[in-house]
Amino acid sequence: MQQIHRTVAAEFERVNRLIVEQLHSDVPMVENIGHYIVDAGGKRLRPLLVLLTGNALGACGEDHIRFAAVIEFIHTATLLHDDVVDISSLRRGRPTANAEFGNAPSVLVGDFLYTRAFQLMVQLGDMDILRHMADTTNTIAEGEVLQLTRAGDAATTEEQYLDVITRKTAILFAAGCHGAATLAGDRGELRRVMHDFGLHLGIAFQMIDDVLDYEGDPAAMGKNVGDDLTEGKATLPLIHTLRTGSPEQRALVHHAITAKSAEAIGAVVAAVNDCGALDYTRERARHHQALASDALERLPEGPPRAALERLALLAVDRDR
Repeated sequence: MQQIHRTVAAEFERVNRLIVEQLHSDVPMVENIGHYIVDAGGKRLRPLLVLLTGNALGACGEDHIRFAAVIEFIHTATLLHDDVVDISSLRRGRPTANAEFGNAPSVLVGDFLYTRAFQLMVQLGDMDILRHMADTTNTIAEGEVLQLTRAGDAATTEEQYLDVITRKTAILFAAGCHGAATLAGDRGELRRVMHDFGLHLGIAFQMIDDVLDYEGDPAAMGKNVGDDLTEGKATLPLIHTLRTGSPEQRALVHHAITAKSAEAIGAVVAAVNDCGALDYTRERARHHQALASDALERLPEGPPRAALERLALLAVDRDR
């Protein structure tokens, strides 16, 4: 990741400065919570994709800096709302904003970040990007609701799971790449190619996240292993176990999902591993990573394209 960041180090620093600047508010709680979650760090993959795509297409100017901040604000807003909905207490190794400040302030500051993102988008003056991002945020909201309605549903299929993670996670990866290509002057084939790259990268990234929920170290992951069970989420490792496990294993996982309980997390982890569910999920993630990498063949060769290729590989070959 350090090598990848060095490719756009100067631009990335400008994005970070703009994020801090745009967190300013006359209401102290807005700034306090905004800084609390933004300063927690994270991979900042989405703004990184914007900068790398712009550079790969030969143009990464001030509009790309602004758009990268837009993407990060929207992502951060979804995190604030997610943690409230999921009643999460730990993210990136420290208490979530809702655990620290309360649910109502977290939701409202998430709303502030959404609206600040759209204020920045208006400054871009590009109706195509504004329209595409409006559609994207609407799709993300639908994905959140869809995931909520399927909580505790052990009959969730792999296709339904893929639909949720595409809407909820991958679509913002795709929008970052799509918007960056638009700002670089492409409104044709390359914009579509970069959208596909981001979409498959986001799917692969989320699938690996779902693997790590059953084998990660909480100290390294910065989250509680087994969180998905307590939220009743039928992620792909669990879906595969329900499909291929023994009657006892299927009953165990079925109960954990429907009861939204992580009490038997040790037995569930053993069942998931015994059925090869983590290997299967990694295999599906690598399939989408390969599709993402294939899309990059349309880009000009150079350090930005190489960095995007490395990023696609790191999406699946990671432990946190």
